[in-house]
Amino acid sequence: MTASTTDAVRVIRPGQTYVGKQGFAYGAGVSAETAGARGICMNVLPMPAGIRAKVHCHEGIETISYMLEGECEVYYGDTVERSVLVRQGDHVYLPADVPHAPWNRSGAPCTCLVAHSSGSDQDGLVLLPELDALLEATATVGKES
Repeated sequence: MTASTTDAVRVIRPGQTYVGKQGFAYGAGVSAETAGARGICMNVLPMPAGIRAKVHCHEGIETISYMLEGECEVYYGDTVERSVLVRQGDHVYLPADVPHAPWNRSGAPCTCLVAHSSGSDQDGLVLLPELDALLEATATVGKES
């Protein structure tokens, strides 16, 4: 092991935050921005009750999420027509390029760890505003039935 490799070890303390294009305030974790990571990043995502991400995908980048506490729904698919309920202790895998939007409709806060196969969760991020209105309409119909 070279000195340059060992000099790259970083500890990221809690307290740093940033707002992603997805519309969430994240707890900054390990990323290109905080540690010089190149092929992986992981951040904390606290989600207040009622909050929803903007529909988006990560071009060429896989996503894994682990629910630390609480629960939320993750809507996904070409027209965000599918959803899964993610509960405490669950892992979710999203392949690259899959449109998705987590939505905390539980009435209580939830927190998850989110990892991407890139140095930054903002890499390859594509917002899909045409799907936001569709998701709102679909979710409203689903709640009424």
